[in-house]
Amino acid sequence: MAKKSKIPQSKSGNYWLVKSEPDVFSIDDLYAAADQTTHWDGVRNYQARNTMRDLMKGGDKVLYYHSNAQPPSVVGIVEVVREGYPDHTAFDPKDPHFDPKSKKVTPTWYMVDVKFLEKFTTPLELGLLRTVESLAKMVLLQKGSRLSVQPVQPDEFATIVSMGRES
Repeated sequence: MAKKSKIPQSKSGNYWLVKSEPDVFSIDDLYAAADQTTHWDGVRNYQARNTMRDLMKGGDKVLYYHSNAQPPSVVGIVEVVREGYPDHTAFDPKDPHFDPKSKKVTPTWYMVDVKFLEKFTTPLELGLLRTVESLAKMVLLQKGSRLSVQPVQPDEFATIVSMGRES
């Protein structure tokens, strides 16, 4: 998991943050996945769904956040490699993300595919991020911010990547 020297640029100019519980699917799990790629499934929030379906584009760069961790932290960078498409887990009654209201002809839920790019040298704990003045307006740091997929401003992305690469 080598260090990168340049801040990765998003083709569309959009940057995102996705949350995953590390005991469900960590950045190390993504690193170990076939082609270091996976589908980002199971999101069951309409605003996050709309973001994945309508706004996330191939080449977008994404911060990977371990939520419900001790401590919660931004741990690396991934890239969107497939734009929004129907989340097949919603159609499978055996899957924990099954939604009987979602139909293949009119899917309710969408997902994107992401690819591992980099694991940070230093996980960036939520408490630390709250002390960085230039991140004060970041969605992640706002009260009540619980979305599993959220926008990140380019300058916020660059700040976090720089911090995550420091030893």
